[in-house]
Amino acid sequence: MAPPRRDGHDTTTMDDGSRASKEDLELPQFDFHTIATATDNFSSRNKLGEGGLGPVYKAKLTQEESIAVKRLSKHSGQGVEEFKNEVTMIANLQHRNLVKLLGCCIEGKERMLIYEYMPNKSLDFFIFGWDWQKRFDIIMGLARGLLYLHQDSRVRIIHRDLKSSNILLDDELMNPKISDFGIARIFRNNQSEAKTKRVIGT
Repeated sequence: MAPPRRDGHDTTTMDDGSRASKEDLELPQFDFHTIATATDNFSSRNKLGEGGLGPVYKAKLTQEESIAVKRLSKHSGQGVEEFKNEVTMIANLQHRNLVKLLGCCIEGKERMLIYEYMPNKSLDFFIFGWDWQKRFDIIMGLARGLLYLHQDSRVRIIHRDLKSSNILLDDELMNPKISDFGIARIFRNNQSEAKTKRVIGT
């Protein structure tokens, strides 16, 4: 059950009244029916957790392929702006220590982000159960991811919400991957420091 790719210049109206081009997102578009079927209609049995944007579900596209679906909640403290921010921040970023965004679903009032599935959950489940060598390996992986965001990526990005629940672990030796870019900000190349006007994130 492969996700369809929609090409062209069709647009969708966001909840705030703005219009966003699906082509501008530069991401594969998953249709709502495919995601609903893959999550067993967003069953609580498939719920992995809940973040600022809303609940996250495990979905099976095929017997071999699983994905994670982050669904924007109507009652979320974050909203459409954070959704669009997360898409534009990481759609074109590729690094082994950043979670990979596979696509999105924008259909009616539904807003969903589709990620690679991380079978070992997040760092907060394991942080106190390892020896120092494993902790050191995790720290080095996070440092490589942050160096990429701050210095080596096409755009320099400040995450602003880095915490153990936003560090996901893959099934290859618990390789850490930074996730949740909803409140991240781009740092201009000529800046050496920046200030925000309100306390936010972690």
